[in-house]
Amino acid sequence: MVFRVIDTETCGLEGGVVEVASVDVENGEIFNPMSDLVNPDRAIGYEAMAIHHITEAMVEDKPRIARVIGRYHGSPYYVAHNAAFDRRMLPEMRGEWICTVKLARKLYPGLKYSNQYLRYALDLTVSLPDGLYPHRALYDCYVTAALLVKIMADSGWNAVEMVALSNEATLVSTLRFGKYRGQPLERIAKEDPGYLQWMLLNLKDLSGDLRFSINHYLNQETAAR
Repeated sequence: MVFRVIDTETCGLEGGVVEVASVDVENGEIFNPMSDLVNPDRAIGYEAMAIHHITEAMVEDKPRIARVIGRYHGSPYYVAHNAAFDRRMLPEMRGEWICTVKLARKLYPGLKYSNQYLRYALDLTVSLPDGLYPHRALYDCYVTAALLVKIMADSGWNAVEMVALSNEATLVSTLRFGKYRGQPLERIAKEDPGYLQWMLLNLKDLSGDLRFSINHYLNQETAAR
């Protein structure tokens, strides 16, 4: 069974792919690295640039994502760390998606769940080619692939089970964007429920987890009144 671990770097939380990469995992082995810089459909935000260090000059002569993505097709399973985000950033990928964030939350409760935190907290074995550094897509693919290998070894979950767990709704506690970015959803539901209701009605690309969480906190606040 081959799993394709995929990662994107973007112009910001709202999209615009500037880099895509992948590695394949089979029987605990990591192989077939691929990566491409991508000319996005919008300007690269400075906050995003400060994280991945991909500049406008680096991508101005690169192809659009629609011309690049074809060579990443062909896997029955795509794996990403926060798969809902990468899946939303990319054109449609025909295959099932597995989310290592959701799996790690199930298997290793009480931790933080960024790639780099889990790398050290779980003592992952990550063998990286020279010249890669954190927050570039291929580097992050290697870390996620090592995490997937660890999760499978510790849990015994097969592909079907990991897909099912990845599709379960997860309660999100903090809003990651918008005017209340970084604030607890529970507090927003108490102080400005209308904003959350507006999000549900108008933001059609909300992740399933965020939509589930907004409804949870709104219902909790209504029940408390």
